[in-house]
Amino acid sequence: MTAGTVGTVGAIRPKAKVRLGDRVFSTASIVAGSLILATLAAVALFLVVQSIPAVFAGEGELPNQATNFWSWVWPLVFGTIWAAILALLVATPLSLGIALFISHFAPRRVAQGLGYVIDLLAAVPSVVFGLWGIATLAPFVQPFYAWLGANVGWFPLFAPPVSGTGRTILTAALVLAVMVIPIMTAICREIFLQTPRLHEEAALALGATRWEMIKMAVLPFARSGIVSAIMLGLGRALGETLAIAMVLSPALIVKLPILQAQSPNTIAANIALQFPEATGVGVNALVASGLVLFVVTLLINMLARYIVNRRKAFSGAN
Repeated sequence: MTAGTVGTVGAIRPKAKVRLGDRVFSTASIVAGSLILATLAAVALFLVVQSIPAVFAGEGELPNQATNFWSWVWPLVFGTIWAAILALLVATPLSLGIALFISHFAPRRVAQGLGYVIDLLAAVPSVVFGLWGIATLAPFVQPFYAWLGANVGWFPLFAPPVSGTGRTILTAALVLAVMVIPIMTAICREIFLQTPRLHEEAALALGATRWEMIKMAVLPFARSGIVSAIMLGLGRALGETLAIAMVLSPALIVKLPILQAQSPNTIAANIALQFPEATGVGVNALVASGLVLFVVTLLINMLARYIVNRRKAFSGAN
């Protein structure tokens, strides 16, 4: 066959028929993706425009007689990050333990029932967790806080005076931990279950115990998935509003002790508490603090994506 013949055959090859369903699906996907980007851009633009008066406001115009916006918002940023970190310190080992128990240790019926209960916790409204924190958790842990202050008060985190009500940033962090455990556990459980069976069987065949098999095969495979779960839990903890507002006795302060009555407030809780009575530049200041929270959350998500991509070969979720 000559080159001309080949060219002729290629020229008359019929084009693939584009089906109507494919075209509709493709168009809908593009519109949906563009709509998400447009919505995110609109939210960011709104926050930036409304934040400008507060950022450039002078002394006496901002809430609490702050000298400038950054001196006013910094305690809120600190409280937001500090409460989220404390919550993750509690929630991460518990989530990993529960997920490993469900995926590798519990009998099938027990694992299914426990999985349903954990998933059900994610559907509980935050106001219920807030009421539980005030009515049950705070009075329950207050004697323990008093013991810590009396016996370990030399350590800066447990420095007295200890709150007499138990409504401290540590109690708020415990409530946050209970709220993020279902999300983190569900993600970790699914990642652990996606570990290649051959990897687990190979480790056991080499004489490893079940725990050694988990350390050698399951945890390395699930590392990026665990990071994703932690970052998702962190995002939930950073943005939680009602439970924190109900449990904390907030103040615009920056301090590390976690057992004292006055605790650093969070951005989301401060907006919820102050917005109904805010006027003028005070409204702009609250919106600007929301912009700061938006930027912090965005940076954390970018960091999480960078970490996950570095371990992408071991991820069962990518």
